[in-house]
Amino acid sequence: MSSPISIRPLTPLDFDRWLPLWDGYNAFYGRSGETALASEITAMTWSRFFDAYEPVHALVAENEGELLGLVHYLFHRSTTAIAPNCYLQDLFTDESSRGKGVGRALIEGVYERAQAAGSGRVYWLTHETNHTVMKLYDKVGERSGFVVYRKMF
Repeated sequence: MSSPISIRPLTPLDFDRWLPLWDGYNAFYGRSGETALASEITAMTWSRFFDAYEPVHALVAENEGELLGLVHYLFHRSTTAIAPNCYLQDLFTDESSRGKGVGRALIEGVYERAQAAGSGRVYWLTHETNHTVMKLYDKVGERSGFVVYRKMF
């Protein structure tokens, strides 16, 4: 990359450049082909980014007009704080841009927006086998020690 990476909010005009990143993110987690997300989910996710009543937000990393990565985050209330918490839900960098600071820049973009919103923390999850990205996460955050449980319906 010859010019710096810029981090900016997603715009409605970005859909055609955002979608391949979104598809890549989902494919990474096994949601492709027969297990792909329903198109209705992608459409609803996209619409939430531009709905003022939704707490869901998106940033993209851009260089020379090309989108290199995405991050989706949301704010939610907590029983242990007055200020909202910020959950970094999705982070994805195009494979050709990995290792070039894109992921870190996207995370820092979320940090900036969380601080501006008065949030006291940003947190996220990753799969225990995702060792590559965990090297970055260990540099930009701290492991909480919590274990996630879930029940799918």
